[in-house]
Amino acid sequence: MGPPTPNAESPVLSWISTTFGDAWGPLRLLNSFFFLAAIGFAASALVTWLVLPRLWPMLPKDRGRAFAVNAEMSVGKPLSAGLIFVSIFCLASLIFVPWDARCVWTIPFMVAAMIVGYFDDKRGGFSEYALALMDMAIALGVAAVIYRMDPAVIWLPGWKGAITLPWWLSIPLATGVIWLSINATNCSDGVDGVSGSLTATAIMILGGLLYAVIGNDVVARHFDIPFNREGASWAIMAFVMVGCVAGYLWYNAAPSLVLMGDSGSRPLGLLIGMLVVATNNPLFLLLVGSVIVLNGATGLVKVALARFLGLRILGKIRFPLHDHCRKELGWSNTQVLVRFMLLHLGVSALLVILVLKVR
Repeated sequence: MGPPTPNAESPVLSWISTTFGDAWGPLRLLNSFFFLAAIGFAASALVTWLVLPRLWPMLPKDRGRAFAVNAEMSVGKPLSAGLIFVSIFCLASLIFVPWDARCVWTIPFMVAAMIVGYFDDKRGGFSEYALALMDMAIALGVAAVIYRMDPAVIWLPGWKGAITLPWWLSIPLATGVIWLSINATNCSDGVDGVSGSLTATAIMILGGLLYAVIGNDVVARHFDIPFNREGASWAIMAFVMVGCVAGYLWYNAAPSLVLMGDSGSRPLGLLIGMLVVATNNPLFLLLVGSVIVLNGATGLVKVALARFLGLRILGKIRFPLHDHCRKELGWSNTQVLVRFMLLHLGVSALLVILVLKVR
């Protein structure tokens, strides 16, 4: 059973459906959330696949990363493909996502994250503190747009009933979740196909949950979790991005022809964080993005503890973990991709099922 709202109010497609639907019946499908998510995915994938190779000669070239394993293999490749596929995502979202949903108002922040990432790629890197502050500003802005100073209702595994948080607690919590998602995803980039595959899988799982469970009043009540009436709109946005990433991965499969750069990884992390906030369960960042967080965010924790508290932990483990697996365990890029994806799918599926049932 789909979401309870029968029609999607996408102005562009709604006009086509209303104007020409009587002449050709199938056009009425343009008012269906499920159909919009499917066609949004397909159209975004096709456009990205067609446009990306025509525009990547204009992108900056990768100059390598200090201390990264096999960084020399990427030198000279087009960088910042995210500038292209995130732009396609933003335009496609304006076509397929209903404009009355507040998720549409997060698109400018996706553009901001893309631009920050692009200039970070182009100039060879902002300082860590400058990036942290810019990410925090973007995360705070998105959290304020999603909650609009209204109380937030969240739910947690093992806790019966919902928890209502005032805006002055929910917005900082959402900001932290989104900030962590941006940086964990950004740190996970570095092996052909890994970051794109992991993030696309996480976004697809979150989109499915928002459409079929959290955005469906009947199913949400069955699982005793808060219903999000805009869940289907968030799901459309999620599947549009999955389509864009799929078109990009066609060319990023090992050996890659183009790299997403920070202009891709930062907006992807931002979207994952936003989708997690839309589920009303902040722990979904760890449940659905477990391998992403383990691969990227653990390095952030290690550095922060050493720099600010003088604590030296996990000293023999390289971060991100994909570098440790390649350097210390001798895994090839393909082995990293396949094994990380197997862990990601298995752990995410198991944890999501447990969280939905353990209330």
